[in-house]
Amino acid sequence: MKRWSKVLLGFGLIALLLAAPILILRREEPQVQARLVALADGTPDDEAAGYSRVFEPKDLDFPAEHGPHPDYQTEWWYYTGNLVAEGGQRFGYQLTFFRRALAPPDLRLERESAWAVDQVYRAHFALTDISGERFHATERFARGAAGLAGAQAVPYHVWLEDWAVEELEPGVTRMRARTASQDPDQSQEGLALDLVLVDGKGPILQGDRGYSPKGPQPGNASYYYSLTRLETSGTVQVGEAVYPVNGLSWMDHEWSTIALADDQVGWDWFSIQMDDGSELMVFQLRKEDGSIDPFSSGTFVAPDGSTRHLGRDEFEIRVEDTWRSPHTGATYPARWTVTVAAVDLLLEIEPQLADQELTVSYAYWEGAVRVEGQRAGQAVQGVGYVEMT
Repeated sequence: MKRWSKVLLGFGLIALLLAAPILILRREEPQVQARLVALADGTPDDEAAGYSRVFEPKDLDFPAEHGPHPDYQTEWWYYTGNLVAEGGQRFGYQLTFFRRALAPPDLRLERESAWAVDQVYRAHFALTDISGERFHATERFARGAAGLAGAQAVPYHVWLEDWAVEELEPGVTRMRARTASQDPDQSQEGLALDLVLVDGKGPILQGDRGYSPKGPQPGNASYYYSLTRLETSGTVQVGEAVYPVNGLSWMDHEWSTIALADDQVGWDWFSIQMDDGSELMVFQLRKEDGSIDPFSSGTFVAPDGSTRHLGRDEFEIRVEDTWRSPHTGATYPARWTVTVAAVDLLLEIEPQLADQELTVSYAYWEGAVRVEGQRAGQAVQGVGYVEMT
């Protein structure tokens, strides 16, 4: 769940700076140049002109949907996970790849240069060292050209420089990410992930067959699916220490053009994996007046992979505590009770570490959480991730 029209303004500006040398238009294209200037200064509706929009459900086609959808304005491949080392050390991680189109399809020009680009990528890499009580986060940008960044469906591969997730065989991927001396301002220690992820349930279609409405106007929607149970093994490196780890990961893939409404100012998103084999995704959209938008929704995934869509009135997220960031001064919820009466589920959710705020080109809280509760009268435990803007 990402609010691109406001939160990613910085992404758009940096994208234009990255691409500037190869976005100079031919003199014989003044109408194209005028259109781009109008888009840069325009309203959200102007920004959407010329891009594909999400208006209704469609049959999602796999594995093709794993790849990019460049005619939509924004897209992301969002990986999070909770890992445990052989010695008992615990870690959470986030590796996210964002794609942003620089111009709609009808304004893209054919250019011979290998550096020519109409898509720009950003990636966030964060590691929560739960046992060491430390949080590390960094980001990178690159143009989607010259092999620097991109995505493809078959074989599946999404990357930004040496941060990558690539298919080893159907349903099995390898993830690699590393920080080095070029990121000294983000972490005093080198960090690395080298993980293998095995898909246990296949794509889980969010909303109505993957059609996820976010607001009342036509086009306020995304196409959205998840891989909710990725059995994960490999290594985590912090400084000189290398930890063999096992655990669970989650992947969200979503694409849209101006998905949210103008009066929606933030969101709380939860992905929960329980030890009985079930999963839960719920999100609530916050409005300017402080109310929760009725387009908030979720999905419960049973151990056998069957799903139940959850409307706004079928779950409740109650904040039990808060945490104030020493970095930005923002106050975030810091403990929750989530009730889903429709599936007889009650969960108590708490951050694995209070300070998991990313202060990159914009600030938001995204972090590993632990879960305890009951489902159908039986005790459950679990892990997950929560994102808040």
